Amino acid sequence: MTVSVDCHRRVTGVFGIPVRYRRRRGSAHRSNSSPPMGQNDAVPFLLLIEDDDAIRTALELSLSRQGHRVATAATGEDGLKLLREQRPDLIVLDVMLPGIDGFEVCRRIRRTDQLPIILLTARSDDIDVVVGLESGADDYVVKPVQGRVLDARIRAVLRRGERETTDSATFGALVIDRSAMTVTKNGEELQLTPTELRLLLELSRRPGQALSRQQLLRLVWEHDYLGDSRLVDACVQRLRAKVEDVPSSPTLIRTVRGVGYRLDAPA
Repeated sequence: MTVSVDCHRRVTGVFGIPVRYRRRRGSAHRSNSSPPMGQNDAVPFLLLIEDDDAIRTALELSLSRQGHRVATAATGEDGLKLLREQRPDLIVLDVMLPGIDGFEVCRRIRRTDQLPIILLTARSDDIDVVVGLESGADDYVVKPVQGRVLDARIRAVLRRGERETTDSATFGALVIDRSAMTVTKNGEELQLTPTELRLLLELSRRPGQALSRQQLLRLVWEHDYLGDSRLVDACVQRLRAKVEDVPSSPTLIRTVRGVGYRLDAPA
């Protein structure tokens, strides 16, 4: 199913019936098909923050059909309130929201939580994407959104937190425990998003080896459209801020000019 998000276009509902756009600052609500938290925990629980009624309803229906439980909010303020009440597995966040926009919502979430966040943006302009990624988003999808594409991106992000084999790697003061899916520095656990953790895991499997941005896109994000290399660059920037002693002069995650990145043991 394709969900159009162009506010100047007519949208067709799931049964071919035209859907009229309405915009309102509604309150957060839970999908009727979503059981309370604690029940059916194997099913991914999503929080969708989208102000357009037609788009929100269509995405909620599509994601529910794909096997997700979905709670929805129409504003950033309502979404943050709902997040305090119940913790989802992942947040799908529209950029253009009334009141506080999606960038600010993302920043506020990142101050206290490393939940996966996928941005919905109506424009593919570099500046919008870069601002969103630097705000802490794990991925982005450009509108109009295909339900199956969004579902694939959601499942790819959720897989990044899955446990792996029981081994660990040490890079100076940095210890990566793959069985526990934790990273510590000087004995203190670092708070990484699932995407940051997966990127570090992939680099640590090949110490000293340069990996191209396209290789990292395939390994971490599970797609390899080269135009999305900014996903890699933004994630590396956020990761360096957490693992490096001096992020502006990295000694662990090195840039290989014209290629990509590699993880080195400190000298």
